[in-house]
Amino acid sequence: MDGSFSTFVGIDVAKHSLDACLLPEGRICSLAYDQSGLEKLRSELPAPGSCLIVVEATGGYERRLVADLLDAGHKVAVVNPRQVRDFARGVGILAKTDRIDASVIAHFGRSVQPRTVAKTPEKQAELEQLVLRRRQLVELRTGETNRLETVTSRPVRKNIQQLIDRLNKDLRKIEKEILAFLDSDDDWRGKAQILGSTPGIGTTTAATLLAELPELGQLNRQKISSLVGLAPFNHDSGRFQGKRRIWGGRASVRSVLYMAALTAKRCNPIIRDFAQRLEAQGKPFKVVMTACMRKLLVILNAMLKTNSHWNPTFSLVAS
Repeated sequence: MDGSFSTFVGIDVAKHSLDACLLPEGRICSLAYDQSGLEKLRSELPAPGSCLIVVEATGGYERRLVADLLDAGHKVAVVNPRQVRDFARGVGILAKTDRIDASVIAHFGRSVQPRTVAKTPEKQAELEQLVLRRRQLVELRTGETNRLETVTSRPVRKNIQQLIDRLNKDLRKIEKEILAFLDSDDDWRGKAQILGSTPGIGTTTAATLLAELPELGQLNRQKISSLVGLAPFNHDSGRFQGKRRIWGGRASVRSVLYMAALTAKRCNPIIRDFAQRLEAQGKPFKVVMTACMRKLLVILNAMLKTNSHWNPTFSLVAS
């Protein structure tokens, strides 16, 4: 991380408002979260590149702010709210208001100096939104399908079924749009073909990885596993050796990798043999699946890094 920052800015993001704290002066300003508020915020900030701006991931509300700051040339880090809250407890700050949160985020940024994000290309952002919308439609369909199983009223069942049919239609449409979007870009089309050549990897998994894990193929095996949240952490103290656990990472990527690993256990010879060895050692199902997901991820990372289609020899890079 660049240590040349002279100012650290923490911004608490709400639906209609922003609270920003600038360190070391400790000045806090409250602004409306609209175009005029963003312009006012930029005028309050130091020159681009001289300050580190930290915001929490807030389910999407932060995206417009981050895009605006990146367009202006600022260095921005998007962090997990749980990390900031743990930091606040660690320094004895238990109260919680928007202004206090902004101050805590700024102090967290100065102490930790988290990794900054890169500007997302316009086409990358559009693919992310398409994949996200598909996931939302699947969740809606799952909810309605579950409700259909419990109701007895004929009019209600008819209404639910009509909605399920509409969701299925929308899903087919957006999946076609995702395929067309991938096919419209030579780089994405090539990467999708490489990923899709792996037994167990379908179009949905490939699209999700390209949209939500653009670092795939650019990092080493340890870093890509940690980024997704598939790197086990030690839990030892003295003579006690606790279970290794995964923590954090990108949940949406892990979800598609889980389904892909389930399929790969049946049809991918490397993953199948690997899972069978772990099961023979008496490993629990959850441990086996996590290990298979990590192995599959490492293989996919190596394939994109070397621009190579599926080959059984990739078992060597994931062993």
